[in-house]
Amino acid sequence: MLADAIRSESYRLLKNRTAVFWSVFFVPVVGLAISIFSFFMLKSKADQLAGKLPPELALGGPLDLGASLAGNAGDLANPAILAFLLIGAATLYAGDYRWETWRLISARNTRPNLLLGKVGVLKFLALAAMLVFLLIGSVSDVAKGLIFDRPMTFSFGAEQAAQFGLLFVLSFVRVVQFLMISLLAATLTRSLLAALFIPLVVGVGQFFLGQFAPMLGLEPGDWLAQLLMPGLAFDTLKTLIKGGIAAAGMPDGVMIKAIVSLAVWSFAPLAAAIAWFGRQDLSKE
Repeated sequence: MLADAIRSESYRLLKNRTAVFWSVFFVPVVGLAISIFSFFMLKSKADQLAGKLPPELALGGPLDLGASLAGNAGDLANPAILAFLLIGAATLYAGDYRWETWRLISARNTRPNLLLGKVGVLKFLALAAMLVFLLIGSVSDVAKGLIFDRPMTFSFGAEQAAQFGLLFVLSFVRVVQFLMISLLAATLTRSLLAALFIPLVVGVGQFFLGQFAPMLGLEPGDWLAQLLMPGLAFDTLKTLIKGGIAAAGMPDGVMIKAIVSLAVWSFAPLAAAIAWFGRQDLSKE
């Protein structure tokens, strides 16, 4: 029954090419265009900027595509991807409220399965967006090497592979966690716009909370800080995975706090949405 819900939701989403484009392809394509434009601009001014360019853009230096790929995995949950994936999330979660089609499909499956089917399809959409972003990132690195005439290598040892895998999984968890807020908003408000904008408001609010946290007596390693700000929990785990001096300075036990924070922000909205959806009257939806 859950598989049926996933198949039907996948079919409906794939027919909505506009939502798929804005959720999956827009950010990587625009990012690639901006990167290539900036490379050509820097190339044209290379003589004027001689000695002032950062090392990664210095002409003639080797460009390690493998290291760059591993680094890009940590950027897969960036604000642009999160914001534009909300278009697909809002369409999936609130589309049946918007078009009043719940009453037509709610008799064909159980309510938890209907909601979990949407979540399952959203996970595939998030994976697609992340993979396209990685691919375009590699294309951008190759373009950088060609434009600046830099030799390109590809080193991807066991350590880099492990870091890449952990960062990819962590980014995926962060993306899904953020989009769970959209699911809860759609279920509570029955509004497509609410499903689109409430997660953005929550995200911006958490960002500013992080800026004023020291004034409020919140330390990054505290339970309260980690639980209130899943973005902080994500950054904490990303720092620990990358290692180095920053990771060595992390307080003891902060990893568990960060993991618990992401888990709570992932499962609590999902459980609340399923519980609320189960009580809703869908006879007019």
